[in-house]
Amino acid sequence: MTNQAGWKCEDCRRKGLEVRRRCGWSEKAGQSPPKVVWARHGAATERCPKSAITGESAALVEAYWAWRKLGGLRLSEMGAREAHAFLILEREAARIHGEE
Repeated sequence: MTNQAGWKCEDCRRKGLEVRRRCGWSEKAGQSPPKVVWARHGAATERCPKSAITGESAALVEAYWAWRKLGGLRLSEMGAREAHAFLILEREAARIHGEE
């Protein structure tokens, strides 16, 4: 999320942006027509990216970076969900850094 100040929930609500940004936590979000509200490196979303990130997805991203840094388990030694997430993150990191 490029401009962190632009995606702070309290500021967003105070400015009435939760409808325009289609916040997943707002009951009013469905009142706004679908459109891209955030895009970067070929990825895009039609709702606020902060409301799309779950605790589990944030934990998987943190575990991925620790795994990369520390050189932990082989993918074959992980659970299927974690291995799948790590493969997706590996592919996206390579794509962003032009290593494909």
